[in-house]
Amino acid sequence: MVNINANVNGIQNAMKGILEQNSTQSKINSGLPRIENSDSKKTGFNNTVKAINNYISDVDKLQESSDMSIKDLLSGKNEDITSVVSAVAKADISFKLLVGVRNKLIEAYKQTMNMQL
Repeated sequence: MVNINANVNGIQNAMKGILEQNSTQSKINSGLPRIENSDSKKTGFNNTVKAINNYISDVDKLQESSDMSIKDLLSGKNEDITSVVSAVAKADISFKLLVGVRNKLIEAYKQTMNMQL
């Protein structure tokens, strides 16, 4: 079985870094005059990052639950293979969705970086 928890933790650390960078940037910009009201944009961005972080935590919990159900099946504590297959499938689908969202975010970031001012 592939260790997916390492990938989930890496994504969580990246999201925490984005939140910290955004809060640091807002502290730096607080002394500068504002041309437009960007507080609502920052709040929206922070809410989005927090929502993604919550989803990453949910995916991590599903992965841990899946691993535990596999261990229980192998140790003989659980004999219901249907629930184990269901837990593994749920974890797999949620991780694939997470990777898809990550890929879309990276693609959007690259497109933004390629824009000319």
